[in-house]
Amino acid sequence: MNLTVVLFAMLAAVTAASAVGVAASRSVVRAAVWLLFTLIGVAGVYFLLGAEFLGAAQLIVYVGGTMVLMVFGVMITNQGPFAVLRTKPVEWAVGGVLAGGLFVLLATASLNFVSSGKTPDDPLPGISPIGLSFLGVEDGGKSYLLPFEVVSVHLLVVLVAAAYLARAKRRVNQVASGKEQGTNKEDTRQEQGVTP
Repeated sequence: MNLTVVLFAMLAAVTAASAVGVAASRSVVRAAVWLLFTLIGVAGVYFLLGAEFLGAAQLIVYVGGTMVLMVFGVMITNQGPFAVLRTKPVEWAVGGVLAGGLFVLLATASLNFVSSGKTPDDPLPGISPIGLSFLGVEDGGKSYLLPFEVVSVHLLVVLVAAAYLARAKRRVNQVASGKEQGTNKEDTRQEQGVTP
Protein backbone atom coordinates (compact mmCIF):
# COMPACT_ATOMS: atom_id res chain seq x y z
CA MET A 1 0.00 0.00 0.00
CA ASN A 2 1.54 3.30 -1.10
CA LEU A 3 1.11 6.83 0.20
CA THR A 4 -1.46 7.77 -2.47
CA VAL A 5 -3.82 5.01 -1.37
CA VAL A 6 -3.45 5.98 2.29
CA LEU A 7 -4.13 9.66 1.55
CA PHE A 8 -7.13 8.74 -0.60
CA ALA A 9 -8.54 6.53 2.18
CA MET A 10 -8.10 9.32 4.73
CA LEU A 11 -9.72 11.95 2.50
CA ALA A 12 -12.56 9.61 1.58
CA ALA A 13 -13.21 8.79 5.25
CA VAL A 14 -13.23 12.48 6.26
CA THR A 15 -15.50 13.38 3.33
CA ALA A 16 -17.92 10.52 4.04
CA ALA A 17 -18.05 11.28 7.78
CA SER A 18 -18.70 14.96 7.05
CA ALA A 19 -21.45 14.05 4.59
CA VAL A 20 -23.08 11.90 7.27
CA GLY A 21 -22.78 14.89 9.61
CA VAL A 22 -24.65 17.03 7.07
CA ALA A 23 -27.47 14.49 6.84
CA ALA A 24 -27.68 13.76 10.57
CA SER A 25 -27.39 17.31 11.93
CA ARG A 26 -30.59 18.95 13.14
CA SER A 27 -29.18 22.48 13.23
CA VAL A 28 -28.92 24.30 9.90
CA VAL A 29 -25.73 26.09 10.98
CA ARG A 30 -24.04 22.83 11.96
CA ALA A 31 -25.16 21.20 8.71
CA ALA A 32 -23.58 24.09 6.79
CA VAL A 33 -20.30 23.65 8.68
CA TRP A 34 -20.32 19.90 7.98
CA LEU A 35 -20.97 20.70 4.31
CA LEU A 36 -17.92 22.96 4.37
CA PHE A 37 -15.72 20.03 5.49
CA THR A 38 -17.34 17.77 2.90
CA LEU A 39 -16.51 20.18 0.08
CA ILE A 40 -12.93 20.58 1.35
CA GLY A 41 -12.56 16.78 1.33
CA VAL A 42 -13.84 16.58 -2.24
CA ALA A 43 -11.34 19.27 -3.27
CA GLY A 44 -8.59 17.22 -1.62
CA VAL A 45 -9.61 14.17 -3.66
CA TYR A 46 -9.45 16.28 -6.83
CA PHE A 47 -5.93 17.45 -5.95
CA LEU A 48 -4.91 13.87 -5.19
CA LEU A 49 -6.16 12.73 -8.61
CA GLY A 50 -4.11 15.40 -10.37
CA ALA A 51 -7.01 17.67 -11.32
CA GLU A 52 -5.54 20.85 -9.88
CA PHE A 53 -7.88 23.19 -11.73
CA LEU A 54 -10.97 21.34 -10.56
CA GLY A 55 -9.68 21.25 -6.97
CA ALA A 56 -8.86 24.95 -7.01
CA ALA A 57 -12.25 25.78 -8.51
CA GLN A 58 -13.91 23.67 -5.82
CA LEU A 59 -12.06 25.56 -3.08
CA ILE A 60 -12.59 29.02 -4.55
CA VAL A 61 -16.18 28.73 -5.72
CA TYR A 62 -17.81 26.38 -3.24
CA VAL A 63 -15.70 26.60 -0.10
CA GLY A 64 -14.50 30.18 -0.43
CA GLY A 65 -17.57 31.83 -1.88
CA THR A 66 -20.80 29.92 -1.69
CA MET A 67 -20.27 28.34 1.74
CA VAL A 68 -19.24 31.59 3.40
CA LEU A 69 -22.29 33.38 1.99
CA MET A 70 -24.50 30.42 2.92
CA VAL A 71 -23.27 30.45 6.52
CA PHE A 72 -23.82 34.21 6.80
CA GLY A 73 -27.25 33.86 5.20
CA VAL A 74 -28.18 31.11 7.65
CA MET A 75 -26.96 33.18 10.59
CA ILE A 76 -28.93 36.25 9.44
CA THR A 77 -32.17 34.36 8.85
CA ASN A 78 -31.84 31.71 11.56
CA GLN A 79 -35.10 32.54 13.33
CA GLY A 80 -37.71 30.77 11.23
CA PRO A 81 -39.20 27.30 11.34
CA PHE A 82 -36.14 25.84 9.58
CA ALA A 83 -33.65 26.77 12.33
CA VAL A 84 -33.96 23.24 13.71
CA LEU A 85 -34.83 20.50 11.26
CA ARG A 86 -36.97 17.52 12.21
CA THR A 87 -36.59 14.51 9.94
CA LYS A 88 -39.48 12.05 9.73
CA PRO A 89 -38.80 8.29 9.68
CA VAL A 90 -40.19 8.04 6.14
CA GLU A 91 -37.67 10.63 4.96
CA TRP A 92 -34.83 8.66 6.60
CA ALA A 93 -36.02 5.48 4.85
CA VAL A 94 -36.27 7.12 1.41
CA GLY A 95 -32.87 8.79 1.86
CA GLY A 96 -31.29 5.52 2.97
CA VAL A 97 -32.67 3.61 -0.02
CA LEU A 98 -31.48 6.31 -2.45
CA ALA A 99 -28.04 6.51 -0.82
CA GLY A 100 -27.70 2.72 -0.89
CA GLY A 101 -28.69 2.57 -4.56
CA LEU A 102 -26.21 5.30 -5.45
CA PHE A 103 -23.47 3.49 -3.50
CA VAL A 104 -24.15 0.21 -5.32
CA LEU A 105 -24.11 2.01 -8.68
CA LEU A 106 -20.81 3.78 -7.95
CA ALA A 107 -19.18 0.64 -6.51
CA THR A 108 -20.22 -1.41 -9.54
CA ALA A 109 -18.92 1.21 -11.98
CA SER A 110 -15.63 1.52 -10.06
CA LEU A 111 -15.06 -2.23 -9.87
CA ASN A 112 -15.87 -2.69 -13.57
CA PHE A 113 -13.41 0.07 -14.48
CA VAL A 114 -10.64 -1.44 -12.34
CA SER A 115 -11.25 -5.01 -13.55
CA SER A 116 -11.14 -3.96 -17.21
CA GLY A 117 -7.51 -2.90 -16.77
CA LYS A 118 -7.89 0.11 -19.04
CA THR A 119 -5.38 2.88 -18.60
CA PRO A 120 -5.47 6.10 -20.59
CA ASP A 121 -2.65 6.39 -23.10
CA ASP A 122 -2.60 10.17 -23.11
CA PRO A 123 -1.85 11.98 -19.87
CA LEU A 124 -4.56 14.18 -18.43
CA PRO A 125 -4.25 17.81 -19.50
CA GLY A 126 -3.04 20.25 -16.88
CA ILE A 127 -4.45 23.66 -16.15
CA SER A 128 -2.52 25.47 -18.90
CA PRO A 129 -4.78 24.49 -21.84
CA ILE A 130 -7.88 25.24 -19.78
CA GLY A 131 -6.58 28.69 -18.82
CA LEU A 132 -5.50 29.52 -22.38
CA SER A 133 -8.86 28.53 -23.85
CA PHE A 134 -10.64 30.42 -21.07
CA LEU A 135 -8.77 33.61 -21.98
CA GLY A 136 -9.34 33.10 -25.70
CA VAL A 137 -5.74 32.48 -26.71
CA GLU A 138 -6.73 29.12 -28.23
CA ASP A 139 -9.95 28.05 -29.96
CA GLY A 140 -9.76 30.78 -32.61
CA GLY A 141 -9.83 33.69 -30.15
CA LYS A 142 -13.19 32.77 -28.63
CA SER A 143 -13.03 34.11 -25.08
CA TYR A 144 -15.10 32.85 -22.17
CA LEU A 145 -13.85 35.47 -19.74
CA LEU A 146 -16.61 38.05 -20.27
CA PRO A 147 -19.54 35.59 -19.81
CA PHE A 148 -17.84 34.22 -16.70
CA GLU A 149 -17.46 37.70 -15.22
CA VAL A 150 -21.08 38.60 -16.08
CA VAL A 151 -22.34 35.46 -14.35
CA SER A 152 -20.16 36.08 -11.29
CA VAL A 153 -21.34 39.69 -10.93
CA HIS A 154 -24.95 38.53 -11.39
CA LEU A 155 -24.49 35.95 -8.63
CA LEU A 156 -23.02 38.60 -6.34
CA VAL A 157 -25.94 40.98 -6.98
CA VAL A 158 -28.49 38.24 -6.29
CA LEU A 159 -26.82 37.26 -3.00
CA VAL A 160 -26.54 40.86 -1.81
CA ALA A 161 -30.19 41.45 -2.70
CA ALA A 162 -31.22 38.31 -0.79
CA ALA A 163 -29.32 39.47 2.30
CA TYR A 164 -30.89 42.95 1.99
CA LEU A 165 -34.40 41.51 1.72
CA ALA A 166 -33.81 39.28 4.74
CA ARG A 167 -32.66 42.25 6.84
CA ALA A 168 -35.54 44.44 5.59
CA LYS A 169 -38.04 41.76 6.57
CA ARG A 170 -36.51 41.57 10.05
CA ARG A 171 -36.71 45.37 10.44
CA VAL A 172 -40.37 45.40 9.40
CA ASN A 173 -41.10 42.71 12.00
CA GLN A 174 -39.18 44.63 14.68
CA VAL A 175 -41.01 47.88 13.85
CA ALA A 176 -44.38 46.10 13.91
CA SER A 177 -43.63 44.52 17.30
CA GLY A 178 -42.39 47.91 18.59
CA LYS A 179 -45.64 49.59 17.55
CA GLU A 180 -47.63 46.88 19.31
CA GLN A 181 -45.59 47.40 22.47
CA GLY A 182 -46.00 51.20 22.17
CA THR A 183 -49.76 50.83 21.77
CA ASN A 184 -49.90 48.60 24.83
CA LYS A 185 -47.93 51.18 26.86
CA GLU A 186 -50.29 54.00 25.82
CA ASP A 187 -53.33 51.89 26.76
CA THR A 188 -51.77 51.20 30.16
CA ARG A 189 -51.07 54.90 30.72
CA GLN A 190 -54.62 55.87 29.77
CA GLU A 191 -56.04 53.25 32.13
CA GLN A 192 -53.90 54.65 34.96
CA GLY A 193 -54.97 58.22 34.13
CA VAL A 194 -51.46 59.36 33.13
CA THR A 195 -51.30 61.72 30.14
CA PRO A 196 -48.22 61.71 27.95
